[in-house]
Amino acid sequence: MSLPQRFLDWFSSRGWAPRAHQLAVLEHARARQNVLLISPTGGGKTLAGFLPSLAEITERGTGQGVHTLYVSPLKALAVDIARNLEAPVAEMGLAVSIETRTGDTPHSKRQRQRQKPPDILITTPEQVSLLMADPHADHMLKNLRMVILDELHALVTSKRGVLLSLALTRLRAHAPEAIRIGLSATVADPDALRAWLVPTGAHPAPLVMGRPGAKPEIRILSSVERVPWAGHSALYAIPEIYSEIRKAKMTLVFVNTRSQAEVIFQALWEANDDNLPIALHHGSLDVAQRRKVEAAMGEGRLRAVVCTSTLELGIDWGDVDLVVHVGAPKGSSRLLQRIGRSNHRLDLPSRALLVPSNRFEVLECQAALQAAEDNAQDTEYPMVRKLDVLAQHILGRACAGPFQPDALFAEVAGAWTYRNLSREDFDKAIDFVATGGYALRAYERYAKLKPQADGTLRLAHPRLATVYRLNMGTIVEDEMLKVRLAQVRRRLGRRVVTGGRVLGEVEEWFISQLTVGMTFLFSGEILRFEGLDEFGALATRSNDREPMVPSYQGGKFPLSTHLAERVRKMLSDPSAWSGLPPQVKAWLSLQRFRSVVPKASEMLVETFPRADKHYLVCYPFEGRLAHQTLGMLLTRRLERAGMQPLGFVASEYALVVWMVRDLSLAVSSGRIALSRLFDEDMMGDDLEAWLAESALMKRTFRNAAIISGLIERRQPGQEKTTRQMTVNTDLIYDVLRTHEPDHLLLRAAWDDAAEGLIDAWRLGAMLRRIRGQILHKALDTVSPLSVPILLDIGRESVYGEGHDALLAEAANDLIDEAMRLV
Repeated sequence: MSLPQRFLDWFSSRGWAPRAHQLAVLEHARARQNVLLISPTGGGKTLAGFLPSLAEITERGTGQGVHTLYVSPLKALAVDIARNLEAPVAEMGLAVSIETRTGDTPHSKRQRQRQKPPDILITTPEQVSLLMADPHADHMLKNLRMVILDELHALVTSKRGVLLSLALTRLRAHAPEAIRIGLSATVADPDALRAWLVPTGAHPAPLVMGRPGAKPEIRILSSVERVPWAGHSALYAIPEIYSEIRKAKMTLVFVNTRSQAEVIFQALWEANDDNLPIALHHGSLDVAQRRKVEAAMGEGRLRAVVCTSTLELGIDWGDVDLVVHVGAPKGSSRLLQRIGRSNHRLDLPSRALLVPSNRFEVLECQAALQAAEDNAQDTEYPMVRKLDVLAQHILGRACAGPFQPDALFAEVAGAWTYRNLSREDFDKAIDFVATGGYALRAYERYAKLKPQADGTLRLAHPRLATVYRLNMGTIVEDEMLKVRLAQVRRRLGRRVVTGGRVLGEVEEWFISQLTVGMTFLFSGEILRFEGLDEFGALATRSNDREPMVPSYQGGKFPLSTHLAERVRKMLSDPSAWSGLPPQVKAWLSLQRFRSVVPKASEMLVETFPRADKHYLVCYPFEGRLAHQTLGMLLTRRLERAGMQPLGFVASEYALVVWMVRDLSLAVSSGRIALSRLFDEDMMGDDLEAWLAESALMKRTFRNAAIISGLIERRQPGQEKTTRQMTVNTDLIYDVLRTHEPDHLLLRAAWDDAAEGLIDAWRLGAMLRRIRGQILHKALDTVSPLSVPILLDIGRESVYGEGHDALLAEAANDLIDEAMRLV
């Protein structure tokens, strides 16, 4: 289907032609069909989404209310999209008004948008929910014709996506004729996104596939330096990373954690003999600082940016022609998304260099490279049926006006994410919002809905609408403190420290560990902690070369199931080792000689004595979360069996438990069977007992309580600290566990813990996979394969040449021990 002539003229003036997938989306939109476009980075997805809107607005005329609602996962991306859309609109001479509405939009502008809505409103998922909670939303949205959902693959796997799905079902009441256009990168299960995009029971949205781009060029660093046995700093490769930056126009250096970003940036800056403009970008830095970096990238004034997932999504970032990925990517889809930031055009290959931080990561990088070559995807399945999110949506619906529970249930069940919601669970959610539930209904503060004579429910008090607007959303951050660059002066012989420029924010628990005079790395600088004032943390610049490193909790990714399977297959097949660095091949060959290399279907369990302890090392390759949970449950069983376990350490690849008694002897004598030790029944009583004793469930419950609205972070003019909220939720948690153990929020907390913090589903699948496939090797000393996990025992989080030397020395000692023949 052809575009209007002025659109074709615009394409022609730029030397372009509309792509087939862009015209296909236009055709579906003109037929009033929902549609999902899946296209690689640089394929013109955003323009494909907007072309139907621009064409239809041009034909029908402007000024008739919001025609198109564009939903972006990021505030900054929304602003960038608006800016980039304004250019073609102006060049084509279209009288189309485009505005943004994010959390940063002033109240006056929102009021104006309500009175005079733009043709295209670019916004975020949270703002869609707020619009649905507005009693006056109908005026803005009554003529809505299209909803564009950008980066849909990034939205649907979190609670933000679940909340958005509910908001979209409510939006149908305001604009039943509006169609949805989903824009997504390549995903593992397109059919799930097709179903997510439409109401329950409707035919899945038609799928349009963009033409594959040029095959990416991915290399794994073959370093002249010795690859570390353990750790995640990758400092050994800094000279080679810097050499790559010198040869490229602009390089994005992706890392997996914020603390790693600080370390790598500092190391690159110290190696920067050419004084190249290198910047840092991660979520804890001040927003203004991040915007400066983004602007400098767009203008081509930088040679490299060290970043986390904050730059994974979005528009073309200037002249980026190389992506360096420090550390294993943990998933093939994440790798493809990140390397797509380089040469952000369909006809140019993305260029990437993978830099493994340790020897196991060499295997993982090789598996990721093969997966990328096969275009294999491992994106997560969309998140569904979160009860705390449902409670928040119910309160938001009441803010818009009274409602009939029966009608709301039908509406909620119309969202694909809640297609299997039972009426019993829905009624419990209604009762929770209305009264707090059985155990809390005696407290008036938890009563937020009032029944009316006509059977409807309404807000118990108008102030609850304000409280909802202040607290809605599904992102629960740890308490953050602003870090300011302090000024030190002498006054009457005393050292006086006063606050200055804000550098960014850091988790409160990290700052609480510091004492005055301690140094830490933040915002690309080594800082000296000077204390706290009423506004946050104060710090001055330091010349120390051995700082403490911020240990941010955010930003860690688990090893994907898909990559884990590839690593197991590679490890089991010596013929696949030919592409590995010589030092890694030698390591695996030593393992074959000294112990055994398991088949892909097997799990190797090694037991051996060392010093005055006995060790069990197993290699599930299922990610740190699943291994951490396995360690907790396994030590409980070993304790009951009389093995007297002393501790355990989990990595992405392995688990080590050390104990007083000799497990090898107990297994050989038949007193303990490894098949029983690793039986999947540990996911029953053992798991329940551990969770009941640990603080993990209380932390998870706190988040569910905040999202559901039970605990309010913010009141007009004031905000509670994390400590205040934790005290409140801990008390409520104890009450509910005692008096209402099946309370809605306890179930929501358990669901979150099982899905995220303890990875129960994956651990259960692993235990089923290894049933009858446990390979036990009793050794008289450590094995080569166990060296990396043994080095993690008691390892301090200190970086630098001294640490790397000590680590290498310890590794050499362990390898010597592993090779000692009796």
